[in-house]
Amino acid sequence: MKPKPERKARHTNLADQRGVALLVVLWIFIFLFVVAFEFSTAVREEAAAAHRYSDETQGYYLATAGFQRGLYEFLNQQPGVAPLPQDREKEDVLDGNWREDNLGTGVFRFRLIDEGGKININRVNEDLLRRVFTNLGVEANVRDILVDSIMDWRDPDDLHRTNGAEKDYYLALSPSYTPKNSALDSVEDMLWIRGMTPQLFYGYSDYDDQSSDRQRRVGLREIFTIDSPIDRVNLRTAGAEVIHALSGIPLEKCRAFVEERKKLSDKTIADLLPLLGIGAGDATLQMFIFTNPSVVAVEAEGRPAESRAARRVKGVVRRGGTQGFELLRWLDRDTALPQS
Repeated sequence: MKPKPERKARHTNLADQRGVALLVVLWIFIFLFVVAFEFSTAVREEAAAAHRYSDETQGYYLATAGFQRGLYEFLNQQPGVAPLPQDREKEDVLDGNWREDNLGTGVFRFRLIDEGGKININRVNEDLLRRVFTNLGVEANVRDILVDSIMDWRDPDDLHRTNGAEKDYYLALSPSYTPKNSALDSVEDMLWIRGMTPQLFYGYSDYDDQSSDRQRRVGLREIFTIDSPIDRVNLRTAGAEVIHALSGIPLEKCRAFVEERKKLSDKTIADLLPLLGIGAGDATLQMFIFTNPSVVAVEAEGRPAESRAARRVKGVVRRGGTQGFELLRWLDRDTALPQS
């Protein structure tokens, strides 16, 4: 017996309605899934941002604690005295090495760098500046541009040196600016000068064509300063790279000198000079002085124990004043150098 036509049509309409309902339900589930996914992603991102903020805040105060510890060590350092083996608390903290300590659930580390152990970019003359760049291996064309541009930046006039730059050059850049025509206010001002690149300033890594080993070049920020209170370089604290840049003495000899300098309680400066091939009457010695540091940079960084991200600060201080020191400059977020 065949079904009646109206019953067959009713059955077809009911099936169509069920199909439409199924599609609507599926679309609702897809919509709810997308909303739930977006919400969970947003929650995770907010939680991660809050965690990063918490870590950075803790890292900042740990770094500040590291700065205070470094400042304390500097002010309580007995200048010119190397520690005896049985008296490690008198360790010479001015050797530029990092020192680490724990505070609560966090970690901080600090180091002291004598600004007198660097070359003062505001005082160095043109010939010596050219020699420094040559000794550091800067290419001749880049060296000539850097030397002339630094001298143009420092002098008060608008006259171009052969490879230099004055106001017209900097105004043609985008964004444009004008040169200082005076002493640099910070060593970072070198980044504004024609010929300077972040790679040269901070130091950069090259890949050897024959291997994947990184070869790092010393950054100019590790060589120059504006805070040195002396015209010469302090041989008591200068790094091997600074000694090499200033004198042209092979880097290996300079590094051997720095290592032997750590044993100064057993040797005199006269004993150490032959390591550099310098005699008492050598003209090279006129570029150096051997004295107690009075202006140091205290670099510090801190991080929570479970975090890999460290917050870094830096302060330059001068010994003296009513508080025992004077803060010359403060970098609230210093750029990290490679660990040493």
